[in-house]
Amino acid sequence: MTDMTFDPGEIRDVSLSSALGERYLAYALSTIMARSLPDVRDGLKPVHRRLLYAMRQLKLDPKSGYKKSARVVGDVIGKYHPHGDQSVYDALVRLAQDFAVRYPLIDGQGNFGNVDGDNPAAMRYTEARLTRVAELLMQDIDDDTVDFRPTYDGEEKEPVVMPGAFPNLLANGAQGIAVGMATAIPPHNVAELCAAIQLLIARPEASIDEIVALVPGPDFPTGGILVESPSAIREAYATGRGSFRVRARWHQEDQGRGTWNVVVTEIPYQVPKSRLIEKIAELIEQKKLPMLEDVRDESTDDVRVVLVPRSRTVAPEMLMEGLFKLSDLEVRAQLNLNVIDKGQMPRVMSLKEALQCFIDHRIEVVVRRANFRLAEITHRLEILGGYLIAYLNLDEVIAIIREEEQPKPALMKRFELSDVQAEAILNMRLRSLRKLEEFEIRKEFDGLTKERAALEKLVAEPALQRKAVAKAVGEIGKEFGEDTPLGKRRTSFAEAPQAMDLPSTAFIEREPITVVCSSKGWIRALKGHVDSDADVRFKEGDHGRFMVKAETTDKLLVFATNGRFFTLGGDKLPGGRGHGEPIRLMVDLANDQDIVAIFVHKPGRKLLLAASDGKGFIVAEDEVIAQTRAGKQVMTPGEGAEAMICTVVEGDHVAVVGENRKLLVFPLAEVPELARGRGVTLQKYKDGGLADTKVFTLAAGLSWPYGTGTKVETNLADWMGTRAGAGRLAPRGFPKANRFS
Repeated sequence: MTDMTFDPGEIRDVSLSSALGERYLAYALSTIMARSLPDVRDGLKPVHRRLLYAMRQLKLDPKSGYKKSARVVGDVIGKYHPHGDQSVYDALVRLAQDFAVRYPLIDGQGNFGNVDGDNPAAMRYTEARLTRVAELLMQDIDDDTVDFRPTYDGEEKEPVVMPGAFPNLLANGAQGIAVGMATAIPPHNVAELCAAIQLLIARPEASIDEIVALVPGPDFPTGGILVESPSAIREAYATGRGSFRVRARWHQEDQGRGTWNVVVTEIPYQVPKSRLIEKIAELIEQKKLPMLEDVRDESTDDVRVVLVPRSRTVAPEMLMEGLFKLSDLEVRAQLNLNVIDKGQMPRVMSLKEALQCFIDHRIEVVVRRANFRLAEITHRLEILGGYLIAYLNLDEVIAIIREEEQPKPALMKRFELSDVQAEAILNMRLRSLRKLEEFEIRKEFDGLTKERAALEKLVAEPALQRKAVAKAVGEIGKEFGEDTPLGKRRTSFAEAPQAMDLPSTAFIEREPITVVCSSKGWIRALKGHVDSDADVRFKEGDHGRFMVKAETTDKLLVFATNGRFFTLGGDKLPGGRGHGEPIRLMVDLANDQDIVAIFVHKPGRKLLLAASDGKGFIVAEDEVIAQTRAGKQVMTPGEGAEAMICTVVEGDHVAVVGENRKLLVFPLAEVPELARGRGVTLQKYKDGGLADTKVFTLAAGLSWPYGTGTKVETNLADWMGTRAGAGRLAPRGFPKANRFS
């Protein structure tokens, strides 16, 4: 970076982009290093590390009394962390919440918030002290196991990192958003982590598969069920990036007389219960969960959310699949193992790398502690050596002290003592001159000599260092083992559920409607099934054209003159009040195109499509469903022609009548079934084009309107032919409109 310092009064030309770049880079580095990302060695961010250290300085160990949180926050911001008191208190509160942190570092007394998302009490009301986990994190911190640095004002010292006997990074996880990067580490079970660490100590070349066998997945403080596939979990741990699918834990509770409720006892991690219930209530109100009638919160100290189904015939699995799909009863917990390594560089690590960094840090702590103890032993042995010389020459030592003006140099010269030894002899108390004390000194001397030999061997042999770390980790694994209340795994595993094919109508309340579409294309849905002679009003100059009885769960198919099919949901149509909305706002239907037919989709049916030039084909109705508002092009009319017929295939023969009033009847088998296209010629014309088409059963006869009733013609021999024929004039009495209906 460019040196931005300058003398007072100096004016320097600097480009704005350069100045902004330098300052923003400094801000980004500060955010990454000092705020958002945890250290891989102790799993703490600076604010958490300073909180714990300040509480230790206040002697708030697990066996002492509590102190006001305001006192702790005051010490932290006054000595170590010059930031806002509320942000520091928020960090303190989170470390004390057993639903937010798997292994709390702070033991809180008072209102520290709850799983509903309620705020904690003010810091002047709550009290705090350290937990056993925090004690382990700072174990041996006074034995020169870690480096210290000056605080922001230079008046105090603070640890750069904690000794970290507890694998806090993965055990408690971390969340943080920095500039250009973020971290998301879910909590894990510490006993499983200890087993994996011991494996890596014994066999550093162990594969990720062996580690994942011991650490099968996260262990959230709020429990839940992990339904991610083993392969996805393995890939996430191998790369340090991924996600875990977590579901609420639920069971069916019998209410008698065939009725039942669903009771949710554990919700996913970091999901506020009150907001979750509000969301479910909104879904019920918006009729997006027609299978659910009510939701109740009956929670006390334990979570208990009761879901009441609308009908006892509803399958509970189907009900819960709908809730998992639409609410936070199922979430994805992210894994982004982005941490600051020993070299103070942020990077994403795999699970194995993170565990290895913990091991390396603990080995360094073991060696530094051993060297510190060796220095202490050397100093003590030097003093004990002086004591022994004094005991062996006690009378002469006393005489020198009594007679010499400067006894210290005289003692050093006479007995070849060091400065430390002479000072220790001069500082001895008279009662230490007992004869028995000599034996105690010799005993202590021999014990320290033996301890020094062991420590020197430990410092010299890496294998012994790894063994010491493995032993300590094993003790933590036992202390927080599966058989302890805190160590017992809370998040269980289940197979990734098969994708349940929920019908799109599963979340729509089923109600009868009547779809009305005017000649100008204004569409609406009237409640209930309305008769065709009902008084339905339209805009001035407009009139009714289509009236279809349906239900809100139905799909409506719209066939247009350009040969496209459009699909509308019955629940998406505008209500019956007013005149509705133009259908062209719902689908991409051009202004120069018109609607041929509107009908309710019924799976499995077949349709006969025909264009004005007499060409047509059969298509499966399931093939014409459109997924977008652009529709699906099924029929491609010839030049100058347009689609004009869409009729259901129910029968064995086809009747075609042209504008020239010629009628042709031929077997349905002669019409091919296509997925899309122009089709084949149904009837030939010299002039004009197609008027109408009908599929019917030959044995039942061909019918058409006649007067106020219907006429059925069974003797059709004169009009029978083959497809693409010209046909003969229609029989007497056939409608002048040339239509079969």
